[in-house]
Amino acid sequence: MPPTNQNPEQKARDKIDNLLVQAGWTVQHKNKINFSASRGVAVREYQTDVGPADYMLFVDKKPVGVIEAKKADEGFHLNAVEEQTTGYSNAKLKWINNPKPLPFLYESTGVVTWFTDRRDPKPRAREIFTFHRPEELARKIKIPSLRSRIQDIPEFNPIKVVPENLSPQTMAATQLNLRECQQIAITNLEASLKQGRPKALIQMATGAGKTYTAITSIYRLLKYARARRVLFLVDTKNLGKQAEQEMMAYTPFDDNRKFTELYTVQRPTSPNIAKTSQVVVCTIQRLYSILKGEELDESQEEINPAEKYISRKEPLPVVYNDKITPDFFDVIFIDECHRSIYNLWQQVLDYFDAFLIGLTATPDNRTYGFFKKNVVSDYSHEKAVADGVNVGNEIYLIGTLITEKGATIEKGKLVEKRERMTRKRRWEEQDEDEEYSARQLDRDIVNPDQIRTVIREFKEKLPIIFPERTEIPKTLVFAKTDSHADDIIRTVREEFGESNQFCKKITYKASQDIVDKQGKLVQKGEDPDTLLSSFRNEFYPRIAVTVDMIATGTDVKPLECLLFMRDVKSRNYFEQMKGRGTRTLGFDDLKRVTPSARYAKTHYVIVDAIGVTKSLKTSSQPLITKPSVPLKDLMMGIMMGAGDEDAISSLAGRLARMDKQLTQKEQDKIRETTGKPLTDITKTLLNCIDADYVEERASKLAEQSGSDITDEVRQTAQSELCVEAGDLFTGEIVELLDTIRREKEQTIDHENLDEIIKSEWQQDSKENAISLIQELKDYFEQHKDELEALTIYYDQPHRRRDITFKMIRDVMDKLKSDKPRLAPLNVWKAYQALDEIKESPLNELTALVALIRRVTGLDQELTPYHSTVRKNFQEWIFKVHAGAGEKFNEEQMNWLRMISDHISSSFHFERDDLDMAPFDSHGGLGKMYQLFGERMDLIINEMNEVLVA
Repeated sequence: MPPTNQNPEQKARDKIDNLLVQAGWTVQHKNKINFSASRGVAVREYQTDVGPADYMLFVDKKPVGVIEAKKADEGFHLNAVEEQTTGYSNAKLKWINNPKPLPFLYESTGVVTWFTDRRDPKPRAREIFTFHRPEELARKIKIPSLRSRIQDIPEFNPIKVVPENLSPQTMAATQLNLRECQQIAITNLEASLKQGRPKALIQMATGAGKTYTAITSIYRLLKYARARRVLFLVDTKNLGKQAEQEMMAYTPFDDNRKFTELYTVQRPTSPNIAKTSQVVVCTIQRLYSILKGEELDESQEEINPAEKYISRKEPLPVVYNDKITPDFFDVIFIDECHRSIYNLWQQVLDYFDAFLIGLTATPDNRTYGFFKKNVVSDYSHEKAVADGVNVGNEIYLIGTLITEKGATIEKGKLVEKRERMTRKRRWEEQDEDEEYSARQLDRDIVNPDQIRTVIREFKEKLPIIFPERTEIPKTLVFAKTDSHADDIIRTVREEFGESNQFCKKITYKASQDIVDKQGKLVQKGEDPDTLLSSFRNEFYPRIAVTVDMIATGTDVKPLECLLFMRDVKSRNYFEQMKGRGTRTLGFDDLKRVTPSARYAKTHYVIVDAIGVTKSLKTSSQPLITKPSVPLKDLMMGIMMGAGDEDAISSLAGRLARMDKQLTQKEQDKIRETTGKPLTDITKTLLNCIDADYVEERASKLAEQSGSDITDEVRQTAQSELCVEAGDLFTGEIVELLDTIRREKEQTIDHENLDEIIKSEWQQDSKENAISLIQELKDYFEQHKDELEALTIYYDQPHRRRDITFKMIRDVMDKLKSDKPRLAPLNVWKAYQALDEIKESPLNELTALVALIRRVTGLDQELTPYHSTVRKNFQEWIFKVHAGAGEKFNEEQMNWLRMISDHISSSFHFERDDLDMAPFDSHGGLGKMYQLFGERMDLIINEMNEVLVA
């Protein structure tokens, strides 16, 4: 037990001593050095020629590092003492000849520890969980640092040597077995790693190949950077299996052997990770249990933590594990990182001193914030559809009266009751009118006809939704609960007149056996992986119903239809669910499971039977309930009797964390004010949501009333406990705790992301704007005889109709090459700074045209080019229709609008453009000639002239 009356510095050193001992070091005083005591010895106050170092670290009797110790309240500016640590590492040590500076530098308060490896290309301090073990430093010192080895990774797709008469070129991405978006992601990621950036985010649309990209990166890290161990972290067992299977199938483009033949891959199913493993595929739930040294039921890995651990109200504690040390992994790839990096699980990631690389299709603001906006791949669904990597969707709506408005069960009617779990049924008379809303459907109230009406309508409209198909397309139905899924399956089989194999439930629970009361097997459960494989590769099942298992992450390429019979409020989760249908599939592979298919998969259809495409969506929220509610507001609400279960659990969690930060003086003040320690208040709050405690109170209430313990009695019991918890708080107590909280905390805002609004030399912004505009005018004047577009605008205004996309592009390229600071959008902002314009242009090229028109005096004020074209188009149409000549009909007007839009973005329209989108899909040249006849060329010329006037 540490001595009493210690000053802050002494307390900090006691904590540092404990951390060192925990990490396998023997701590000794400078007067009692015994290097034979253990492999690693930390000597306090070791003398150097610049003074005594707080701790000098010796491994195998040789100095390797130094620790600068500071008191706890200096944790916020440990970087201020880095020079001091460096000074000790450069110093001459007493009694020892150390010709080289020491490589490993630490600054620590015993609570916060920072580490610098001076062997890195650009040594940079980073926070670590605790000190490295002696054997780890002994290993590190024998080889270059990881950040040095990463510099050895060769350029991913270097420029090939080509004959002199050809331009240098790189290898096509397909020659590397990659898509272009994957090649870009890997190239940018490696550049980020070489810069030593600790976190990076790969945003890549569902189906674009995130896992394949990650495996390619892992392969290169292992091969070229000689990474010791890489973790591929998932949040469900299903995703882990998929990743492992992809690694087993992966063959590098520069080696004929499989990835798993080259490197040892382990997917742990016990509390042990083999140290010989080079790649570990693991769920975050299991990783936490491994750190704790505990067994884990595999069922805990089946549902992602975002749903499974919704009831947990405070972060999971992570403690040091000498078998899985913080430096166990060099790099961690985090799959579906948008849902597994926050609150409950972030501290698991914080434990490891590793590069963190996130993989997701649907990041939100918190995702960008966590990865410090270091987005190395930004490949959206829209880009993926444009590239043919994904397919787009169409939406078909099915609405029913009960789905939208609910209904009323009238008093006196004989109604059926069904137990949720056993499905046991009974009938009873309805004792009063009962209204139910759409939200209660399939949870509290089951209306079989509502389900039947939706399914029947879906069946009848399939010929419209998927014409020319003789069989049902592969369809996935999203259900609310397992019970709801069972009701849907039974109805689908009846309405389609099909057998059991036609429609199956695929959930994590699908594999459970059905047994009777004596434990005798009644029906063997179906393995969900086998069902999923059949759904993916075989004719049956045609329809699968799921609640959880294939809502996200799972690849089923033949899916062409998603039927939503549950609403989703999370924007991210909805995008993930939609992602099940975006996978592309070639004609032969689609025809293998859907024989009447006539083409490759071109799109998928969302059948919305619940309003999911119209309901308000929110970004996914942290799982700690009420995280944004101020502590004071929580306490006041509970004091006033408005405390619900979530509010009480959140308050208990926050007070528990606060208690660990209190000084003795603050603890005494709280005890004096409340009459009890803060821990007792926290326990009283937790009792309100403790199921056993609530059951005990409910039992007493039931005995007093002579009734059974019903849900109503339990609710009453919990309400009483909440009232008693509220009685603990008074205005004085609330103010005291809130004051202490403000002194203890800083708020870390992960929700609001910053953006650049100014980037300029320090001077008056108005003067800067005027200067920038004048510089652009001078540049245009200097080059008006050199660049054809400028020549036309300055000296040949009658030729404006001849302006082409290439002419504008030439001006842009020249401008960016000569004067990058005169980029059109920069100058546009200068005009905005002078309050000349509020609107923004469509893109840089249209901004450039608008600027040219303004500078050359064609426009008296800066106007977005598309606005100019739109105004001119409207005036032209009005003039034509006001005259005595032939008027345009609606079909002709649609073509003219398309041409106007084309001129807005491409500046000029030619006959050849009719062979390209969007004109080709509307009949192209032939259709336009059919509509306008001999006037076609005249109209094209007139629009080119009038719209750019």
